[in-house]
Amino acid sequence: MSFTDNLKKSLGFEEDDFGTAYGISDYGEEDFFEDEFTTISPEQTFYEIVLIRPKSVDDMDYIFDQIVEENNPVILDLKFLEKQSEKDFRQAGEILKLLRHQYGAEAILLSQTEDKNLIIVTPSRVKLVRKD
Repeated sequence: MSFTDNLKKSLGFEEDDFGTAYGISDYGEEDFFEDEFTTISPEQTFYEIVLIRPKSVDDMDYIFDQIVEENNPVILDLKFLEKQSEKDFRQAGEILKLLRHQYGAEAILLSQTEDKNLIIVTPSRVKLVRKD
């Protein structure tokens, strides 16, 4: 008996006795219940949360693609852009503004210190819940 078989047995999910584990066979309605269960799978089974420190506007294009095309949340640290080039930092801000207004993305400042400026940006399909 394998590890997964032992785990299933200890949790009461043996494949042979699924109905009897819940008393279904006592009522003679095993077939009825098996037909009623439907598996629902989401369009996107998982989200990759990308953590990136953009070093140029090209990196911001990658972030844009992750949010708009791949529907993945992104945590980005803009401190490098802020220190290196004010022009690139402003362009990054414009890209974030475009994502928020035109594509319905959400952006929240997570942390702002001397060495970090962390922002989470999520696509419109992923909702952020703010708690104080």
